[in-house]
Amino acid sequence: MAEPDRDQQPHSEVADSDVGELVGRLTEPGDLEPAERRKLLGRLTRALRQRSKQAKAEGTGRGRWLADVFLSITPRIPIRDVQTLSEHHHGLTGELLADDLIRTAQKATMTVGAIGGALAAAEFAAPPLLLSAPAQLVAETLVVAAIEVKLLAELHEVYGVRVEGTGPQRAAAFTAAWAKQRGIDPLAPSSVTLALGAATKTALRNRLMRTLGRHLTTLGPFLTGAVAGGALNRLATKKLGEAIRTDLRGKLPAPPERKRLGR
Repeated sequence: MAEPDRDQQPHSEVADSDVGELVGRLTEPGDLEPAERRKLLGRLTRALRQRSKQAKAEGTGRGRWLADVFLSITPRIPIRDVQTLSEHHHGLTGELLADDLIRTAQKATMTVGAIGGALAAAEFAAPPLLLSAPAQLVAETLVVAAIEVKLLAELHEVYGVRVEGTGPQRAAAFTAAWAKQRGIDPLAPSSVTLALGAATKTALRNRLMRTLGRHLTTLGPFLTGAVAGGALNRLATKKLGEAIRTDLRGKLPAPPERKRLGR
């Protein structure tokens, strides 16, 4: 059966597809040229503005809307297995690979913060355009959160803490772990099956809103926002990476069970 034409699909479905595709591209391995990253962030901002108008019309709270959008895109975040990670990071393994993953994620979130801050600075200088800033900050927040979920998931691969389940189940489990800023216990079935209960969804909303609040620093004149946005993202991503790797070291089971997990 042929797929329906995008122009004939409901606006919400088109926006969902656009947001997921754009965030996926912004979190793919490899460096994006600054101009391309700015272009993708601009497209993401426009897609999110469309979604936010619909959510506002439906009376959906900002925190709930932000969490719903993020949950719709997490299955599209590209997660590499440990072999692919090693190949992409010059043959590194173990702790050295974890170090490089964290450095790479820091660079990515710092770049997003700097670009977002530069755009916000330009809008600050032109008050009529400031109305577009909230959607831009939401775009930046979602991309940074996606990069950090990707980092968290790939650190699980590096440390051999395998998370079973379908793609969407694993995405939900990693998202829940990011919301709580800790690793997943691979021997607890509830870590996947109950990953997005009411308490976890509340934690996700709170985490996203805190991340959004951090990006409000980009609304500064000249390029102060770019500097602040990049620096704060870099520090936050480093803190997350170090916390997760420490947590995962403690979750590795005793040798008999470790063998079952593929280590």
